[in-house]
Amino acid sequence: MSYSAEAGFYRLEVLLKSHAISGGEIEYTLMNQANINQQRGGIIHPKIARIYLRVSTDEQDLRRQERIVEDARAAGCYVAAVYREKASGARPDRPELMRMISDLQPGELVIAEKMDRISRLPLGEADRLVQTIRQRGARLAVPGLIDLSEVLAEAEGVTRVVLEAMQEMLLRLSLQMAREDYEDRRERQKQGIEQAKASGRYRGRKPNTGLHARIIALREHGNSISETARLAGCSISHVKRICKNNSLNHMQFIE
Repeated sequence: MSYSAEAGFYRLEVLLKSHAISGGEIEYTLMNQANINQQRGGIIHPKIARIYLRVSTDEQDLRRQERIVEDARAAGCYVAAVYREKASGARPDRPELMRMISDLQPGELVIAEKMDRISRLPLGEADRLVQTIRQRGARLAVPGLIDLSEVLAEAEGVTRVVLEAMQEMLLRLSLQMAREDYEDRRERQKQGIEQAKASGRYRGRKPNTGLHARIIALREHGNSISETARLAGCSISHVKRICKNNSLNHMQFIE
């Protein structure tokens, strides 16, 4: 059964009504938990964060997302590492994402600008990705995604059951909305290309000649594919493609 964002909102409303729990009661629970956390011993322990920045193509710039790093520090987080990626969120095998997950320690936060920076995968694959992060003992800290983990630690009975269900529904809604946005963008792009071709205006994407020259120079100086991608600020697949297109076939598979 497909899981749409609209269906998710409807299920959340039914869940709350079935247990006779209002939004006001949930809000009160959240505020009460925040007050408890502030009063515990008067000691605030800094959270350790790992920040994931991603854009989809090599031509896009990550600098707009860099403010997240300072925002995290301003919020009292210790930033253990920043992971910068130029790859589609619809790919599960992103090297920097995999490196971040491997580095995660229990209790750490994964911070991203939006959920679609973490994943634009189909819901099943996105669920598995999030579970992998959770299995490392880490939590997602993404705008628009409410984290109820601290509230759940204090909740009991029906309230706990409802809050757990709410947490999962909100997560799945966020993941599904990211995927639906990706699919909508792809469809609009396809329609735009078809219209441009029909009118004879389509010329394709212009090559980034400066980036291409840098990749070739790095490879000719003996840098591995992954090291070249890191130094050039692009994806591994892009490095391989440039090697292939520039008669460096003997180098495209050499690490």
